[in-house]
Amino acid sequence: MDSSAIADRRQLRRRVGFWRIVAVILLIALGFALYRFVGGDFSGTSGPQIARVSITGLIQDDQELLERLKKIKDDKQVKALIVSISSPGGTTYGGERIFKAIRDVASKKPVVSDIRTVAASAGYMIATAGDDIIAGETSITGSIGVIFQYPQTKDLLDKIGISMDEIKSAPMKAEPSPFHPPPEEAKTMIRSMVMDSYAWFVDLVADRRKLPRDQVLKLADGSIFTGRQALQNKLVDSLGGEDDIRSYLETRKVKKDLPIVDWEAPSRTSPFFFSGAASQLINVLGYGDFMKGTDLQKLLTEKLFLDGLLSLWQGVAR
Repeated sequence: MDSSAIADRRQLRRRVGFWRIVAVILLIALGFALYRFVGGDFSGTSGPQIARVSITGLIQDDQELLERLKKIKDDKQVKALIVSISSPGGTTYGGERIFKAIRDVASKKPVVSDIRTVAASAGYMIATAGDDIIAGETSITGSIGVIFQYPQTKDLLDKIGISMDEIKSAPMKAEPSPFHPPPEEAKTMIRSMVMDSYAWFVDLVADRRKLPRDQVLKLADGSIFTGRQALQNKLVDSLGGEDDIRSYLETRKVKKDLPIVDWEAPSRTSPFFFSGAASQLINVLGYGDFMKGTDLQKLLTEKLFLDGLLSLWQGVAR
């Protein structure tokens, strides 16, 4: 066999070896994905339990969470639900949908809201859906209110010599605009929307906390409260932790020794569930320091913007 044939054979072996490695990597990735799909994110047990759902970060319209809450409502093995909240708030609409879904669960079984580090604005809105609200003494809650924000870039554009012209069907179309100060009519329109949502939020708190509306209005100026202050103002029912949650549930005929099972979001419910497997594969292959798997997952799954009216306490750095 001449030298050129030997070289060709070696090159062929290298190519075959490369594609074998690629095939193995793909099989591993597929294995991770199947593991996630079949049961990697375990929620529920075969026996009686207390379900716990954690709501963290910015609150948005979360269809997967709504579906999970519906499963909890319909699961006969779930005897009660704990909603654990650590959130500064988010969109008003997102909070509204989650609130209604939790009340739907409460129509069939006891629900306790567990306020952790912070449950403000839409986070507190969700907390009011529970039959009982328990907070830590130094938890942060309240911030009852609604906000609409829009940027103004006109001064910057003027400095760099850029102007924006527009032709629109009516004066209120696309107002407020970031390219020019809004007319008073636009401010009036937005203010009307904000105050309508605010009134809905105030009525919701008054109804759920069994407080006079005038009393809620005094608290609903955007102020935040510690758990101790919230208890004094009747925004929460008690201070404590898991033992206190179990004690309350015992009054609702839920056995104190039932296991608490975390119902977590299955990765397969996201269109990017494969990113979770990919992030684990990166760590397994030893490239975790080069690219954090969690960073990849965030890059693929998190939204960059919030749409709509916000019920958000902005004191938390992000």
